Amino acid sequence: MIKKVAMELGMGTSLRHANYTAAAKRAVSDALWRNALTVADALGFTREDMIISVDIAVQKPEEVDCAAVAEIFPYGKVAVSASFGGLDIAKPADAARLESSDVTVIAQAAIVVSFDFPEGASS
Repeated sequence: MIKKVAMELGMGTSLRHANYTAAAKRAVSDALWRNALTVADALGFTREDMIISVDIAVQKPEEVDCAAVAEIFPYGKVAVSASFGGLDIAKPADAARLESSDVTVIAQAAIVVSFDFPEGASS
């Protein structure tokens, strides 16, 4: 029986290049680097037993390389998906470049950690 044991949230940005994958990776790092999960050891699991579900929210989810985001995790069974959300903030047009579509990308990450408990386990 799979039970959720933790949720971590983070935010990341791509200030200059409108890179949705970079913003997503920063959001995951933001969530992970502020926390230390010792729950695997406490519950008698290995870290590799962690089932890690990651949802990335950005304005252009099709531009997120989910495999690259998954590489951040040092262990566990990781599944990354991208969905619509986050925020794109338009920058003023640069007269020298004549571009008006530049944006700052803000990505949000929700990371859920679960374990597969044996049937009848009390945890």
